[in-house]
Amino acid sequence: MEKENPSIEPGTPILGKDYSIIIDTKGPYFVYGHPRLQQEFIVPNADGEAWEYHPGETYNTEAEPVALCRCGHSRTKPYCDGAHTQADWDPRLTADRTPLLDSAETYDSQYLELSDNPDYCVHARFCMAKGTVWEQINNSDQKESYDLCVRETFHCPSGRLKIKNKKEDRFLEPSLKPSLSLIEDPQEECSGPLWVKGGIPIEDCECNAYEIRNRVTLCRCGASTNKPYCDGTHATIHFKDGLKPLKKHKE
Repeated sequence: MEKENPSIEPGTPILGKDYSIIIDTKGPYFVYGHPRLQQEFIVPNADGEAWEYHPGETYNTEAEPVALCRCGHSRTKPYCDGAHTQADWDPRLTADRTPLLDSAETYDSQYLELSDNPDYCVHARFCMAKGTVWEQINNSDQKESYDLCVRETFHCPSGRLKIKNKKEDRFLEPSLKPSLSLIEDPQEECSGPLWVKGGIPIEDCECNAYEIRNRVTLCRCGASTNKPYCDGTHATIHFKDGLKPLKKHKE
C-alpha cells in the first residue's frame, strides 16, 4: 500500500526522518530507529505549580522495532508483553486527522498570537503557572509576560499550545531532538503519555499518516477517547506504569 504524504505542522524545526512509529491498530506502538527513551518527571516550583521536567530512567531501544505498550495492561511496561490481546480496552484509532492548528482557537496580542487546541490537552499544567498563559498573553508587551508565554507553551508536551511571533510571522518551537519520553506526574499520582519529540513520523499499520509535529503525546494508559493521542484520561483514572520513581536530588 502506498504511503500518504503527511502534513507537517508549521514551526516544526526538524524532521526525525531516521525514526518512525507505526501503530498496530489492535496492539502496541512499533518504534523504529532506536530513539532515546527516558522518563521525564513533572516537577513543581516552590509555589506548587508545574514548572520543569526532571529526567529519570533510560530504557533500551536497541531492538528493531521496539514494541511499546499502549493498552496500559502490560506487566513489562514500557514494553508490550502481548497483554492487549486479553485486556478489556478499546484499541480504535478515533482521532481526527485534521491538522491541529486548523481547529485551534487563537488569542491575539500586540506581539504574540497564542493557538490553543484543547482536544490535545494532557493536563501537564505548565500553562497554569504564574497566573495562566491566557492571562500572560494580554501583557506580552512586557518582557516577563512575553518570556512566560514562550516558556509555558514550550513546556506543553502535546503541542496543544503554540506561540507565534507576530513581528517575525513565525511559530516559535523548542529545539527538540528526535526522542521519546515517558511522562510521570508524581504531584497528581499518575503516569502520563508517551511524549514523541522532534518530528518523528507516526502512522498506523495501514500506512495512514498523522500530521508530523515537533511535540506529540500518545496515549499509553489505553483509556483515551482520542487515540492515538492522549486526552488526559490517565489523570482521571490515576494510571500508574509501575516504573521507577524520581530519585531525590541533593540541594
